Amino acid sequence: MAIAATSSSSATTWSMASLASALPTPSLRCSKLRISSTFQSPKPLFQTFIGLTPISNPLLFPDPGLALFPLIDNGGRVSAMRHGRRVPKLNRPPDQRRALLRGLTTQLLKHGRILTTRARARAVRKYVDKMITLAKEGSLHKRRQALGFIYEKQIVHALFAEVPNRYGEREGGYTRIIRTLPRRGDNASMAYIELV
Repeated sequence: MAIAATSSSSATTWSMASLASALPTPSLRCSKLRISSTFQSPKPLFQTFIGLTPISNPLLFPDPGLALFPLIDNGGRVSAMRHGRRVPKLNRPPDQRRALLRGLTTQLLKHGRILTTRARARAVRKYVDKMITLAKEGSLHKRRQALGFIYEKQIVHALFAEVPNRYGEREGGYTRIIRTLPRRGDNASMAYIELV
């Protein structure tokens, strides 16, 4: 296939062979490794289809370089889809949801017992338990983490002063959810959440 190129002086024809011969030939040389510029397709190991079984079986292939499917090592964790890892959305965007959970956590730690919907009570339980765990450890770093989450500074200081005596022996489960009558108006299921 020829490509016609015109110049200001005269018209000349260029061919791919002449262009390829004008380019320098790539030769990559290393002390121990020599890479050729020609591509050779790998020969198949089997002529017949063997299915989708993993080829890392040492009985079939004693050499690990012959494996067709690469092995992915992620520390034993299989990560495909997020089944069972749903975050309670609470019908809010992420910033409003975080503000709601911070406010509920602050009020629960302030009053000891609050009335809210069951979905919010289940969602806020995780954060209240985390704040109490931070207070049990009691270091300055943990106090600053709690100050970054709880809205009122006095509650954090009272929490860090009271929690080691109150929950020192308890290893978790610092809150209790008690179901109550549905809310009038929209029939939402309600619950009390309280500190144990």
